[in-house]
Amino acid sequence: MAEQKGARSQPEMSERELLVVFTPSGRRGRFLPGTTVLHAAQELGVDIDSVCGGRAICGRCQVVLSEGSFAKHGIESYPENLSSLGENEVEYRRLHSLEPSRRLSCSTRILGDVVIDVPPDSQVHKQVVRKRAEVHDIEVDPLVRLHFIEVPEPNMHDPSGDLERVCQELEFEWGLTGLTCDLHVHQTLQDNLRKGEWKVTVAVFRQREIIALWPGFRDQALGIAVDVGSTTIAAHLCDLSSGKVLASSGMMNPQIRFGEDLMSRVSYVMMHPGGEKELTEAVRSAIRQLSQEVCKASGHEPSDVLDMTFVGNPIMHHLLLGLSPLELGGAPFALVTDQALELKASELGLDMHPGTRAYLLPCIAAHVGADAAGMVLSEAPYLREEMTLLVDVGTNAEIVLGNRDRLLAASSPTGPAFEGAQISCGQRAAPGAIERVRINPETLEPRFKVIGCEAWSDDPE
Repeated sequence: MAEQKGARSQPEMSERELLVVFTPSGRRGRFLPGTTVLHAAQELGVDIDSVCGGRAICGRCQVVLSEGSFAKHGIESYPENLSSLGENEVEYRRLHSLEPSRRLSCSTRILGDVVIDVPPDSQVHKQVVRKRAEVHDIEVDPLVRLHFIEVPEPNMHDPSGDLERVCQELEFEWGLTGLTCDLHVHQTLQDNLRKGEWKVTVAVFRQREIIALWPGFRDQALGIAVDVGSTTIAAHLCDLSSGKVLASSGMMNPQIRFGEDLMSRVSYVMMHPGGEKELTEAVRSAIRQLSQEVCKASGHEPSDVLDMTFVGNPIMHHLLLGLSPLELGGAPFALVTDQALELKASELGLDMHPGTRAYLLPCIAAHVGADAAGMVLSEAPYLREEMTLLVDVGTNAEIVLGNRDRLLAASSPTGPAFEGAQISCGQRAAPGAIERVRINPETLEPRFKVIGCEAWSDDPE
């Protein structure tokens, strides 16, 4: 019996990887037979909405097979090249309306070369990110400080090493003793001393470690504060000497393609061994992008950044560090660590100065994270006699109540409770969502405005 056009025999499928092309993005790649369309999309960076993390519940990951012969791709794309309807898809079609041409990408497996179209309603829309840096009156006490020194040149009477003379001058001019030094500083030390004609600026971390050295005078050290949220990530570039915020930028957390809420992402890791690596790389890539954006906006380079601080809920904290979040998916919700962490930014895969340090605030409990710790440090209720209630409303909300005698903290899902899987109303702040409502006090007639449209609902067309 002759094979149908576009179909692939089992032996042939097992011998080669299959070509998948996504439109309208144009991204393409090869995958083993049996790979789900959603997984292929995630591997290629095609953002398909998947609130439930690939469990065939939300129905937002719908795709359409483009049928026919595509000469420019060298593909004959036919229905036989995708798996037949599975139990999950049949059940979803029974409960919800689904166009006959549409498939759930999380349940559809690739059996042959295919061209897959991602409809607009299945694409992850750019979220409206509004995370300004609120400035308080605080005493500036940076961990990284700059020190300008003039180093005596070596001679036959004092042939000590260049680093030793740098340290001697730092002790004499600035009272710094017992300093250690990064390897990369050793590697460029002599060139920088001679380029600066023995006048150099030294960056010292915590008054104990030399992390950078430049020829000549330098008076600005930069730091970046990053809030790694479940839905959005915000970065703020700061002058460490003055505390001034130089630039800010935000973006949607790209992990959202693996699941819109925290538990969906934990579920993704459970169902896909090694999935935490994909989630880790997604968030680190976003931080690299934001760092470049804020530096460019202020006329600096990422290599000018010497210090970084991170906050986030425990699952975001673990994934940023490359730690498995599985234990946080169920009782007793054990953290890998509840301590603050200090490491090099390069250990997080961030392309900054070789000496840039990264500080992660501690997680308080299983679902009360470093962002809540940052809120407490900022508002300092532990210094007050009166009772203070702090609320951080995000995708995950943290609540802290107390005073100098005692602090109590708790958390609750807010965003996912209203915009997660199987909802009939509500969505995140994306195009089409209602963002403003006004009611006429006399007629009580409402009017509204949606994101992505400047006109109000009652404006003439």
